[in-house]
Amino acid sequence: MSDITHFDAQGNAVMVDVSKKQKTKRQAIATGRITMCAKSYKAVRQGSVQKGDVLGVARIAGIMAVKQTSLLIPLCHTLQIRQASIDFDFDDKESCVIATCTVKTTDSTGVEIEALTGVSIALITIYDMCKAIDKGMEIGNIYLVKKTGGKSGTYQNKTRS
Repeated sequence: MSDITHFDAQGNAVMVDVSKKQKTKRQAIATGRITMCAKSYKAVRQGSVQKGDVLGVARIAGIMAVKQTSLLIPLCHTLQIRQASIDFDFDDKESCVIATCTVKTTDSTGVEIEALTGVSIALITIYDMCKAIDKGMEIGNIYLVKKTGGKSGTYQNKTRS
């Protein structure tokens, strides 16, 4: 249990003290996917969903979520986000949109949670904008791809790469 840092010796939830940690360049990349019916997928790809530019709105929602992560996740630190982006790819065979969120900062703690939050909200936004066509969409396979910086250095998810 010594690896769990969000609890004190008495088992109380605490925000990790990072005040003595060195500020370093940090980056995190997270990804996830939303699978949908062929009709929804085609509409998203062609930009013909009646609500408008699904991926444009999802991109903005994801970036906004990155910036608000500390308000959503109780023990998450407020960070100076230096860069956040959401990119989309398509899997025609599976009728799914793949979202990837990249977040950068120079700070004393990492941005993994911000990247995971950004990709999650981008995918939920796609669901919201397409639910009139397809309520059976599935969001999943959300995970940290890579993180750099900090005391623990680089982490590359080898099980999913």
